[in-house]
Amino acid sequence: MKMRSRSLLYILLALVVGIACFAGACESKKNAIPGQVRTARVQIGKMNFDLEIADTVATRRRGLMYRQSMPEDRGMLFVFDYPEVLHFWMKNTYIPLDIIYLDADGRVVTIKQMKPLDTTTVSSEKPAKYAIELNQGMAQKAGVREGDIIRLPE
Repeated sequence: MKMRSRSLLYILLALVVGIACFAGACESKKNAIPGQVRTARVQIGKMNFDLEIADTVATRRRGLMYRQSMPEDRGMLFVFDYPEVLHFWMKNTYIPLDIIYLDADGRVVTIKQMKPLDTTTVSSEKPAKYAIELNQGMAQKAGVREGDIIRLPE
């Protein structure tokens, strides 16, 4: 009986260690280095930005959450399957952002600002297939306006 208890203890210990390792792996993905994802260089207004591509359900859900900062020339491009009125919020997002909504042709339909950690939805107002998030103030600095066309990567 003593041998069986010891074996059970080792199994439980291995299970606890395994769970801790899995949780650590999940945590490290949560804070993944932005340079480890696909990016595209995109001209927005008069400036160029390296945009991380969020084109899967998982990457779109994740967005820029949990980041404490982002370089001025970086951002994220969200790609959706078809145009619709899009709704974004800032849950777990610590960086103040501009959001630029684009239709299927890359035409800017809406530009708005979003506050950190604000769970109020910010909508595109018109159907959009793409959304670009930049550091707050960068859309104005780049000179982009509603009606402008942004050429996106294939």
